Amino acid sequence: MTLPTFETIRFDIAENVATITLNRPDRLNSMPPTMAEDIRHALDHLPSLGARALLITGEGRGFCSGADLAGDRSAGGAVSGGARSRNALRGHYNPMLLALANLDIPVIVAVNGPAAGVGCSFALSGDFTLAGKSAYFLQAFVNIGLIPDGGSSWLLPRLIGLPRATQMMMLGEKIGAEQAADWGLIYKCVEDADLMAEATALASRLANGPTIALGTMRKILREGLSQDFSTTLDAEAKGQFVAGGTADAMEGIMAFQQKRGTEFKGK
Repeated sequence: MTLPTFETIRFDIAENVATITLNRPDRLNSMPPTMAEDIRHALDHLPSLGARALLITGEGRGFCSGADLAGDRSAGGAVSGGARSRNALRGHYNPMLLALANLDIPVIVAVNGPAAGVGCSFALSGDFTLAGKSAYFLQAFVNIGLIPDGGSSWLLPRLIGLPRATQMMMLGEKIGAEQAADWGLIYKCVEDADLMAEATALASRLANGPTIALGTMRKILREGLSQDFSTTLDAEAKGQFVAGGTADAMEGIMAFQQKRGTEFKGK
C-alpha cells in the first residue's frame, strides 16, 4: 500500500492506527494554511486505508506553536489579523477542524511541548488528549491583540467552564499539563518519556474496539453539546439501531454469553 506524502506532515498507518505527525520541528510545528490543508487531505484517506483510530502528535520539542506568523506570505505561510486571518480560517483551518470533528473513528492527541494558539485548539480537538509533563496549553491570541479562533470559544467553556475559559483567553497565560489534567481540560498528564507509549497503547485499544459504535458515540456526544435532552434521546435510539445491527454487536453479545474476550472487527 502506497501512502500519500505531504510537505508539512508525516502520515503513517500500522495495525489500523493512522498517525499524523506535524513535521516542522524547526518552527515548533507552527501551522501555516498549507499544513491545515495537508491534515485535511490526510483525513480524507482514512476510510480507504481501513483506519480505526487516529493518533496525532508533533515532531521534535513542540506540538504546535500556533499559526505561522512569520512565514512566507507569498506561499500562504503567514497568518496575521484582518482579511488574511478571516480568509485563512474560512478557507483552510476551519474546514480541517470540521473534518476532524466529523470523523467516524476515535482521535487521540499526544501533546509534546507547547500547544499554543490554533495549536491549542487543535490539540484539544481529539477525544483523548494526553500531554507530557513539560507540555503546556496557551491561548496566545490576546498577547498579540487578536481573538481566539480554531473553535476555542466553543470548545473551552464546554471543557472547563466559562470562568477558566475566560482566564485562558483574556489573560493569555500558560496552563501546564498537570494543571490542564486537574481542570479536566485534557484526558491525562504523563511523564514525557512515557507519552508516546501511553498514547499508542490507547490508540491500539480503541482501534481494536467496536468501531461503528465508537464512531456513533463520538457523533452523539458532540452533537449533544448543542441540542436538547429529547433530541439526544432520539439520537441515541437511532444510534443504537445502527450499532445493534453490526457484526461487532453480535460478537459482543456472544462473547458475553460465552464468558470470553471480544474480538471486534470494526464491522
